[in-house]
Amino acid sequence: MTQSPEVPVLPSSSRSLSLDIFRGMTVCFMIIVNTPGSEIFTFSPLRHAHWNGCTPTDLVFPSFLFAVGNAMSFARKKFATMSNGAILGKIFKRTLLIFLLGFLLYWFPFFQPENGHWHLSPVSHTRILGVLQRIALCYFFASILVQYLSTRAVFVISAILLIGYWLILLWAGVPGADPFGMTTNAGYRLDVWVMGQDHMYHGEGVAFDPEGILSTFPAIVNVIAGYFTGVFVQQKGKSYEGLTKMLLTGSALMAVAVGWDLLLPINKKLWTSSYVLYTVGIDLIFLAFLIYIIEFRQKKAWTSFFNVFGKNPLFIYLLSELLVTVLFIIPHGPGESLFGWINSSFYQKILPGAVGSLFFALSYMMVCWLVGKFLDAKKIYIRV
Repeated sequence: MTQSPEVPVLPSSSRSLSLDIFRGMTVCFMIIVNTPGSEIFTFSPLRHAHWNGCTPTDLVFPSFLFAVGNAMSFARKKFATMSNGAILGKIFKRTLLIFLLGFLLYWFPFFQPENGHWHLSPVSHTRILGVLQRIALCYFFASILVQYLSTRAVFVISAILLIGYWLILLWAGVPGADPFGMTTNAGYRLDVWVMGQDHMYHGEGVAFDPEGILSTFPAIVNVIAGYFTGVFVQQKGKSYEGLTKMLLTGSALMAVAVGWDLLLPINKKLWTSSYVLYTVGIDLIFLAFLIYIIEFRQKKAWTSFFNVFGKNPLFIYLLSELLVTVLFIIPHGPGESLFGWINSSFYQKILPGAVGSLFFALSYMMVCWLVGKFLDAKKIYIRV
C-alpha cells in the first residue's frame, strides 16, 4: 500500500479558525444537551427525536464526527515523512485509546454497593459501544481509507457504505416486521447476536444500542466528509467561489436526504444513510456561514469562548461525562442524588420547568469551560 498522491498535505502553518470554532461549538452544545437539569422539563429542540426525524440535538454527534474529519485533514501532514508501520501504529494507538476511554467511562465508577459492601462492577453487564467508541471506530476506518486509497476510491466506498447499509436494513431485519423498527432492524439483531443484551444500551427501556455495530459503518462517511471538507477549506474555502460550492453542495445533500427520507427515514438512532447526507449538508452550510463571518467579515471577538472547547475537545467532553456521573453517584438524602438536589433546590425553585433545566445545563457547561480555560491559560493541550 502507498500513500495516495491525490490528497495534498498542507504545511503545518495552515490552520482555519473557522474549523476550530466549529469543533468548539459542537463540544459546547454537546455538553448542554447531554446534561439538562431534568429529563422531564426540557425544551423540545434540546431533546433527541423519539424515533424518525431530526432535532437540533440530533445534529450534535454527527457534527462532532465531521469535526474529527476536519482535524484529520491537518493531522495528515505528520504522516508525510513516516513509514507505513509508523502511520498504522499511530492510527491503531489513537483508536484503541479512545475506545478504551469510552468503555471505562461506562464501567465507571468500577464499584457498586451491595448489602452494605462495595463490589467490583461486573464487566459482564458493561456497555461495550458508545459515543467515544463510535468516534474511535469511525476515525480508524476513515483514516485508513483516506491514507491508502485514492480520492475516487474513497468516494465510491462511501457510496457503498450508505447504499449497502440501506439494503441491509431492508433485507436483513426481522422477517415480516418493520425493517426500521427499534427491535426489528438488522442492526439490533446483529448487536444482540454479537454482544448480547447485557452489553447494550438500556436507556430506551429495552436493550437497544444507538451506537451499534452496523450503524457505525454509515457514520464513517460523516468523518470522511469532514476530512475532505477540511482539505477543501484549506485550499479554496476562503474564497467566494469556495463558499458558493460549499453552500450548493450542502443544499444538494439536504435535498437528496429529504427525498430519500420517503424511502429511508432520517433517523439518528439508526444512523440511516439519509441522516448522514442530511447532517453533512447542514454542517457544510453552517461551516460556510462561520467562514463568512470569521474569515470574510473578520468578526472574531466572540470566537475566543468557543475556541476554549476546540483546543481540548475530547478531554472536555470526557470530563463532562465523568463529572455528571459523579454528581449522580453522590447521595443527598433518601432516594436523591447530589445532581437532583442541586437542580430541585436551586434551579427549579428559581426558574421552574424547562427554563431552570436549561440554566442548569448552561451552568454545567460553564464549569467545563472554566476547566478548559484554565488548561488553555497554562498552554496545556491534552491530545487523545
